[in-house]
Amino acid sequence: MHLAYDDILRVWEEADELPELDDAWLWDHLMPLAGPPGGAVLEGWTLLAALAARTVRLRLGLLVTSNALRAPAHLGKIATTVDVVSDGRLIMGLGVGGTRQPKGPNPAVAEYAAYGLPLPSPGEGLARLTETITILRRMWTEEVFDHGGPFTTLHGTRNGPGPVRPGGPPLLLGGWGDRTLRIVAEHADIWNVPGPPHNGTDWIAERARVLDAHCAAIGRDPAEITRSAQIIVDYADPAITRAHVHALAAAGIRHVVLALPRPYPARAAHWLVDEIVTPVREKGV
Repeated sequence: MHLAYDDILRVWEEADELPELDDAWLWDHLMPLAGPPGGAVLEGWTLLAALAARTVRLRLGLLVTSNALRAPAHLGKIATTVDVVSDGRLIMGLGVGGTRQPKGPNPAVAEYAAYGLPLPSPGEGLARLTETITILRRMWTEEVFDHGGPFTTLHGTRNGPGPVRPGGPPLLLGGWGDRTLRIVAEHADIWNVPGPPHNGTDWIAERARVLDAHCAAIGRDPAEITRSAQIIVDYADPAITRAHVHALAAAGIRHVVLALPRPYPARAAHWLVDEIVTPVREKGV
């Protein structure tokens, strides 16, 4: 939010040339969540397609797609197109999206109202997420299919061309509630949660134990799911960010997303490598 396309493109193209950085991510909001309400926000999947065409190496995705914003089969077509444009570099990030909450501030209320979108209950949101996962998998593995679900009915669905990789992009699911973690255990290749400063390492470790229990209940090896967390980079004190990465690694997190606060400084991707990635890896993480 509050960033011009040229600024985002500059950082992505720079990162694409640095092998120390594996992937790059956008978000999926339609209005700013902080700062001036009329500030710039570019639509996530449209922007991702543009950046996929301007990069050659980085894996890429949305952290995470709001399942409430697009019809499931339409989302599958959009994601497949980006996967093809990127030559198979897409990671399919997905989450419930906004839901009605019983208390506390909820920025989704204003955002969804502004775009004429219904705000489901948490239970409905989770059910819709599960149905979308089913439809995505079928779009990526079947030539033609029908689907009759609780929220979506499809007849003669085809998705050509299909994704680059057999079976489609890896599925990253974001979320931390007990019911969400059950869906993660059943379907995800990667599990992502917000880390510091929003959530501490102890909390992430506790949520990981819940995920492990769900995996045990369904007979899945929890090691099959990559653990991922996003942390906010501190430009003024990179040692704090490095400490967060070390703590997350000690808690079993193997995929760390380094979120850059706005505005992006000059040579932002090089700064990440020099101040965060290289020093952390030199200590064996």
